[in-house]
Parts: sequence; structure tokens; C-alpha cells
Amino acid sequence: MTYCVAMRLHSGLVFMSDSRTNAGMDQISTFRKMTVYEKPGDRVLVLLSAGNLAITQAVKQLLNDESIPGPDGDHVTLWTARSLFDVARIVGSAVRKVYARDAEALKQHGIDFNCSLIIGGQIKGETMRLFNVYAAGNFVEAGIDGVCYFQIGESKYGKPVIDRVVTPNTPLEEAAKCALISMDSTLKSNLSVGLPLDLLVYEADALRVDKLINIDESNAYFRMIRSTWGQRLRQVFDSIPDPTWNGDQPDLTSSAASQPQAMNPLSKIAAPNG
Repeated sequence: MTYCVAMRLHSGLVFMSDSRTNAGMDQISTFRKMTVYEKPGDRVLVLLSAGNLAITQAVKQLLNDESIPGPDGDHVTLWTARSLFDVARIVGSAVRKVYARDAEALKQHGIDFNCSLIIGGQIKGETMRLFNVYAAGNFVEAGIDGVCYFQIGESKYGKPVIDRVVTPNTPLEEAAKCALISMDSTLKSNLSVGLPLDLLVYEADALRVDKLINIDESNAYFRMIRSTWGQRLRQVFDSIPDPTWNGDQPDLTSSAASQPQAMNPLSKIAAPNG
């Protein structure tokens, strides 16, 4: 299993993925789930993958040569497409080709065609865009009706903090911090997600990759996140009044009135300098 998250903000894009593909008593495997396609000054594309590893690897292999008819009738590839919409179509086309080739054989062995992908980035002359591509090859775009992020894989544990913190106006560095906290929450609750992590932070209109890091157990900032987040959550929890009881019902009004006012849960989360 894995966990990947991508955020589309006014100031840029944030991508994060773990690398665990199997967890058990005697076997843990790791494969990177982030693939970067970069032509400085022209395009930056980032692909995140979750699901059956053989399927996602087959899709990525096809993407090296996959092409579709473009707006002018000429075939376009990841490197020549002039819109992220066409890039998403190329990814979807590759997914459908792998499905046509392998789905029936997988079914005969009782294996579902399990594949989820996120593709995003920016092409020169176009704004940043972010798409979630499903196992059927169809896709949806982020940034419409307030939806500014996608998750794939083991997403439920890391979702609450993103929902509470991230909006399209969130600064890039804060969004990156939130992605790390979201990942830490997932690592804490699910053995099938694990280090090392890949984190890419893309600044709008840069058309190059400047901030890409691989995070393992030795990363001091992530160690700080792991220890600080748990401590601060406990502080916030302890600051919220306990319920008092009036008969068989909790009397929350009187409890709140008799206890000190709870502090803002986000007021002490910022990481220390250094």
C-alpha cells in the first residue's frame, strides 16, 4: 500500500509520496511512487502512483512512448502536449492499454485491476493544473468548486488535518508542512505506509524543479514534526474542558463555563526555527 497527496495552490504545487509497497512480519519492500518529467523552461510534470505495483509500473513504462491525437490532429506525448488536460488524457490512455492487456488475466487469478494516479504540474503558456486519474482511465481536475488537493492510497488517516488547514490561499511552505503532518499521521496509524518519503514543492511559473527532497529516518525536520505534532495535539486535547453530567446527559455548556477557554488548536503548531 502507499499514501500520496498533491495540493494545487495559488502559489504553487506540493507533491508527497511514501515508498512502501509491502509490509509483513518478514518482508518490507520499497519503491518510489513519484516520477518527475522536467524540461526546464518548458514544463514540469509530476506523477504519483498507488495500487498494484506491477500495474503502475507498466503504466509508467508506456508513458515513455504513449501519444494521443492533439488539438491539431498531430499526435502529442508528455513532452509535446501543450496542455495538462492532454497530459491527463495520455496517462488515461496508458492506463486503458494496460487494462486491455492484463485485466482479464488478473481477474482469472482473483486480482482486481487496482491503479490510482495523480498527474500535475505546469506547461509554458498554461496555468498549473492537477488531475486524479482512475483505474478506468478517466480523470477529474482539482481547483474546481474549492477542491484543491487529491489523495490516493491509504488516505483516510492524513485527510483531517488537510481539510482543516489547507485552502488555495495557503502559502507553499505551510502546505508542505501540512503534507508532512498528514504523512506522519498516516505512518502512525498504518504499517503499510513507510519511509523514505519524496517531497516536491513547485513554485508557480518556475518551470523547473528547485525543491525536491528524499526524507528518511535521519531527516531532522521530519523527526521534529513527528515528536512535536503528537505533543501539541496532546496539549490541545488536555486544554479542552471535560464534559460534566446533568443526569444522563452531558452538560457541555456548564462544563465550558467552568473551565478555562480552550486555546486555538492551530496557534502553537508552527515549527521552531533551526
